[in-house]
Amino acid sequence: MLKIGILGCGRIGQVHARSLFMVEGAQVAAVTDAFPDAANALAQKTGASVMSAEEMIASPDIDAVVIGTPTDTHFDLIQMSAKAGKAIFCEKPVDMSADRIRDCIKTVDASGVPFLTGFNRRFDAGFAGIRARIAAGDIGDVELVTILSRDPSPPPVSYIKSSGGLFRDMMIHDFDMARFLLGEEIVRVYATGSALVDPAIGEAGDVDTAVAVLTTASGRICQISNSRRATYGYDQRAEVHGSLGLLKANNVPENNVELASGAGFCAAPAQHFFLERYAGAYLAEMAHFVACLQSGQAPSPGIRDGLAAQMIADAAATSLATGVPVDLA
Repeated sequence: MLKIGILGCGRIGQVHARSLFMVEGAQVAAVTDAFPDAANALAQKTGASVMSAEEMIASPDIDAVVIGTPTDTHFDLIQMSAKAGKAIFCEKPVDMSADRIRDCIKTVDASGVPFLTGFNRRFDAGFAGIRARIAAGDIGDVELVTILSRDPSPPPVSYIKSSGGLFRDMMIHDFDMARFLLGEEIVRVYATGSALVDPAIGEAGDVDTAVAVLTTASGRICQISNSRRATYGYDQRAEVHGSLGLLKANNVPENNVELASGAGFCAAPAQHFFLERYAGAYLAEMAHFVACLQSGQAPSPGIRDGLAAQMIADAAATSLATGVPVDLA
């Protein structure tokens, strides 16, 4: 039985704890949070011990840690956990700085610990299904990928100010998905954006509506559309056009009931938010992490996938600021 510690007992920590409850061969053995009430509440639900982060990482009884704390704490926790020989599951982004991620890579490589970056959308049945059918040759050579990702409403401006911006906080998921579906590395990024949903987001120095165009060395293209507002639910779609055809994954509706009348066809809206939309993906992601620890296989996506997505996000932010495409070294 793998004993896993949860670093951070907020919303995402609770999601991962629920997933671990359903994954055979692993258990939540310890939890920690900056807010004692949050740690005590999750400990009561899971039967885990409440420890400090230092105690958890140093404990010989803990095999792996799940890092779901604020992004600015990831670097130190990764360094400590890797040096202590703990397998690491880290939520995205690994860090806001590509250089600091490179420092983490050195430590993780030196320690040899397994590392999974929490790009949960790779484990969504629809997106994973597209990738599997691309690999099977169903649409021939990939030529154009289109990704649409729109939240039902914007987060508080207080969050925006510390999030790193839309490209590093929201679209970073889509940058990873672009690499996942294109099957090639990105060499050029062009991005544009505006604050159309909430003027306060613009006043905070960010955008809430954005488009990015990514290009690979062979000329494959990905176009990404993001918005902090979608009145019809959580909009999560992807389409891959190839030389032999098209693959696409549509939104998941709240239910599959459809009314047909003289007024037309009426269906349910998309599921409201990421907790509902990606519940299955979070479970599959955790099951993959545990299976890798049991088998000795390297988890994927790894820490280098976290770096690649961060570099694209940085390039998109630079492109937005300068108005010109940015080449990735």
